[in-house]
Amino acid sequence: MRFLPPAFNILALSGLLTSFALSADTPPATSPIPAPATSPAPAKPKSKDYVDTLGEGLQPTRSITYKTIGDRQLQLHIFEPASFKTTDKRTCYITIHGGGWVGMTPARMFPFADHFAKLGMVGISVQYRLYNAKTQTTVFDCVKDARTAVRYVRAHAADLGIDPTKIIVSGGSAGGHLAAATAFFDGVNETGEDTSVSCKPNALILLFPVIDTSTEGYGNAKVGKDWQTISPAHQVTPGAPPTLVFHGTGDTVTPFKGAKAFHEAMLKAGNRCELDINEGGAHGYLMRTQPLYDDTQTKTEVFLRSLGLL
Repeated sequence: MRFLPPAFNILALSGLLTSFALSADTPPATSPIPAPATSPAPAKPKSKDYVDTLGEGLQPTRSITYKTIGDRQLQLHIFEPASFKTTDKRTCYITIHGGGWVGMTPARMFPFADHFAKLGMVGISVQYRLYNAKTQTTVFDCVKDARTAVRYVRAHAADLGIDPTKIIVSGGSAGGHLAAATAFFDGVNETGEDTSVSCKPNALILLFPVIDTSTEGYGNAKVGKDWQTISPAHQVTPGAPPTLVFHGTGDTVTPFKGAKAFHEAMLKAGNRCELDINEGGAHGYLMRTQPLYDDTQTKTEVFLRSLGLL
């Protein structure tokens, strides 16, 4: 039989065992072992919205150059309807992508061009130069490209199978600004361009547009000191094309009050302008889900029918 050493007794052994048991479940009070270093979680890719999914796999019937700047060729991406012939005189739906004048591509608006091509129009998505301070490409250059694109379409209407008196221009966000630019900003044109060909469309469809370039709107720092020259809300004149504007009251990018001011200025000038308000809608709301997108297209079709353009 084994005996404990004299220094130990049963009570001491019991305390020792209890201490061991506690140490197995309880972290030490001081000098913890550092947790292994971990890499930061990878950034989540931007989730696709409904318009992104609609655009997957869409390709234009053809693409043509409408303008050459240096060694850069700018393209019109054309969606032609079924049974189309170049001898036709179709209504034309031109659409311009957004992205703050600095991003995105014409493919963003392919679903819109395709939608109206399926309704019998010629749909066109426009490529334009993007703002770049390093290359001294300005928002004014973006405006010039949009105006050139419409002039090109109208001047080549016979070759494109388009009725030059039935041209609709649309765009989202900064693209909405460039769409409006084709109706206003008469003093902003490419040097040497034939301005005898009008770039004013027969109707405007503006989707959550950059409509006010003041400090209370969007893009003032990019546009610069001459912002008022290309601010649609500050350039409304009588004789503007009939216009349908879609805007959300929750838009903090292109604030709703700019769209409201533009609408009121259009009505005051005697122009037809309809403002479709989405209560609480954030910037780009109508691109996100099928119900919102479908609602926008249905209302656009009703508007265009009222003008004899569809």
